[in-house]
Amino acid sequence: GVPADEESDRKVVIRRPGMPLKIIAPPKSPRGPGGGNRDRRGRLTVTTATSGEDERFRSDAARRRRLQRLTGHRVEEKEKLIREVVIPETITVQELANRMSERAVDVIKLLMKQGQMLKITDVIDSDTAQLIAEELGHTVKRVAESDVEEGLFEEDYNDEGAEPRPPVVTIMGHVDHGKTSLLDAIRKTEVVRGEAGGITQHIGAYQVTSPLGGRITFIDTPGHAAFTSMRARGAKVTDIVILVVAADDGVMPQTVEAISHAKAAGAPIIIAINKIDKHDADPQRVRTELLQHDIQVESMGGETLEFEVSALTGAGLKELLEGIQLQSELMDLRANPEVSAEGTVIEAKLDRGRGPVATVLIQRGSLYNGEIVVAGAEWGRVRAMIDDTGEPLRDAGPSVPVEILGFNGTPDAGDRLAVVDSEARAREITEYRARQKRERQAARTAGARSSLADMMRERQEGSARKDYALVLKGDVQGSVEAISSALEKIGNDEVQARILHAGVGGITESDITLAQASGALVIGFNVRAHKEAREAADRAGVDIRYYNIIYNLVDDVKESMSSLLPPNLREERLGEARILEVFDVSKIGKVAGCRVEDGRVERGAHVRLIRDNVVIHEGKLSTLKRFKDEVKEVVAGQECGMSFENFEKIRAGDFIECYLVHAEKRTL
Repeated sequence: GVPADEESDRKVVIRRPGMPLKIIAPPKSPRGPGGGNRDRRGRLTVTTATSGEDERFRSDAARRRRLQRLTGHRVEEKEKLIREVVIPETITVQELANRMSERAVDVIKLLMKQGQMLKITDVIDSDTAQLIAEELGHTVKRVAESDVEEGLFEEDYNDEGAEPRPPVVTIMGHVDHGKTSLLDAIRKTEVVRGEAGGITQHIGAYQVTSPLGGRITFIDTPGHAAFTSMRARGAKVTDIVILVVAADDGVMPQTVEAISHAKAAGAPIIIAINKIDKHDADPQRVRTELLQHDIQVESMGGETLEFEVSALTGAGLKELLEGIQLQSELMDLRANPEVSAEGTVIEAKLDRGRGPVATVLIQRGSLYNGEIVVAGAEWGRVRAMIDDTGEPLRDAGPSVPVEILGFNGTPDAGDRLAVVDSEARAREITEYRARQKRERQAARTAGARSSLADMMRERQEGSARKDYALVLKGDVQGSVEAISSALEKIGNDEVQARILHAGVGGITESDITLAQASGALVIGFNVRAHKEAREAADRAGVDIRYYNIIYNLVDDVKESMSSLLPPNLREERLGEARILEVFDVSKIGKVAGCRVEDGRVERGAHVRLIRDNVVIHEGKLSTLKRFKDEVKEVVAGQECGMSFENFEKIRAGDFIECYLVHAEKRTL
C-alpha cells in the first residue's frame, strides 16, 4: 500500500474558523509536471479552496515546513556578528539587545540565569550589561553619560584678545541696612519703593557708569536670613563684594554671613558704612566690631577700603564708586569678548506675557540674538535680550547683565549658561541633565517614601510624624528656593512641612489638583492664581493664600503647623476613694459602694483602679450616686455609689484614684 507519510501527504486538512473541519483526499492521479491537474487549478479563491471537487496541492513552503518537522530544526546558523557594544551608565534590555544584534529573549534568558527576572523595557546598569555582552562574545566600550557635557565650557582660557571688562560688584549686608537704597542712590532710580515691606526678595543686576568713566555691574542681594543661597550665588559670580553696614546698627548676623560668603569666594571686600546722616550713627563702633571678624579697615591700619556713605543725602557715593574703580584696576579684570558666551543665571522667573525669563550675567564672550543656549536642564534660542533699564540689546559682552527671553522652561538660579552650536546638541545635554535631576529628586524622595508597613507600624506606635503639605508657587526661582529652605527648617519631630511642589509662575489648575489630592495648602508668593485655577479651588475647597513678604509667610505657616501638634496633657488630681462593698444592680451591673477618703470625686472624671498597689484599670466614672440621687460630685468623708465605663471586675477593698486631664496647646 501507500506509506503512512505519503498517505498523510495526500489528505489535505483545511481548518477554517467557524466552519467544520474538511479533510480532502484527492483522487489518485498522475503527479508531476505532466499531470493535467496543475493547469485546471486556476485561481485559488475561497470557493475553489472549500469545494471538495478540485484537488489541492501543498505549497512549497508547507513541504519545506514538513521536512523541517521531520528532520528536526536544523536551521543553518546565521553567521554570528561580533560587535563593539557601546554601553552607557544605564541601558534598557531591548536597547542592549539591539546594539549586540541579539534577540532580546536570549538576553533575558541570560539575565534569568543570573537570577534576575526582567522585562525588555527594564533598565539594567552598565556592569550587568557588560557581563551579558561579554558572555555573548562581544567586546564592550563603556561610556559615561556625562560625556555629553564635554567641551561645553572651555577649561583653558587663553588670554589672547582679552580686553578689560567692567567689575562685577555684589552688594551684601544685613536686612534693612540700606543696600537697595544705596544702589538706588547710585543709579538715581527707585527700586526700593517697589519692594514689598521694603525688603528685597530678589536678586537684581544693574549697570552703572562710574565718575571715572568706567562701567560697573552691580548685583543686589537680599539680606533676609532665608536667602542664604542667593547671597552665596551673588558672591560666586562677583569680583568685589561691598558690605553695607548701618552705622546705627553695627555688625549683625547676616553681615557676618556675607563676610564668610565673600571669603569663601575669595573676593575682596569694600566696607560701606551707611546711614551716617542719622543722629545715633556711630561709624567707629562698626569699625571696631568688624575687627572681631578679621576685617581691618584702612583707617585702623588694615587693608580693607571703607567709605562712609549716606543713601539719603548722597554723601560719599562718589568716593565709593572711585574706590570700586581703583580696586578693579588693581585686579586687572579681563575677558575675551570674541569667544562664544558663557555666563551664570542669577535669577529666573516665569512672566505671564513673555514666558520664562532668565537674568544672566555674561562672564566671558559675547551673546548674540538667535544663538542657542543651554542653562541647567533648560535650553532655548535667544529671542530677545533686555538690559536693566528695559532697552533691547543686540549683543551682550562680558560683565553685562541681561534678561534673556526664549527659554523653553525656567532654569534654576545659579545654573551656568553656555552657547551650543545646534538644537540637537542642546536637547541632548538638557535631556541628560533633566534625567539626572529627576534621579536626584527620586533618590531624595525615596528615602522619605517609606513602605506602607513602616507607616502602619509608626501609626500603631503613635510616632507617625504629621506632614503639613504645601504647594508653593513664587515669582522667581530664588524666592521659591529661599522659602522652601525656610519652611523645611521650622518643623520638629512631630510635625513637618512637606513641600509637594515648588515652582515659578502663577498658580495653575494642576497645582490645585495636586493640592486637592493631598489636602495641601497652596501658597502664592508675589503671584496670583489663574482664573480657571481660582474656580477649581473654590469647587475643590482648596485654600489659597497669597503673600508678598517672606516674614509673614513663614510666621503663618508656623502658626498653622502648631495646630497640628498633639497637645500637652496635664493631670490634675481630684481625690481618692475606697470600695467598701460591691452590689449587683439590675440594668446597671456592678456598683461599688465607696467612701471618699480625700479630696473629691466628679462624674465623668478619669479614674484609676488600684488593687494591691497595682493599677488594674484606667477609665471614666460613668455614674455617681448619693443614696438614690445622681450627683455631680461627692466630697471627702461622704459615701457614694460608683460604676465605671466598660469595667465590672471590682472588689471590696480596691482603691480609686480620681483625676482630670487638661490639654494644653503647643507652639513650634
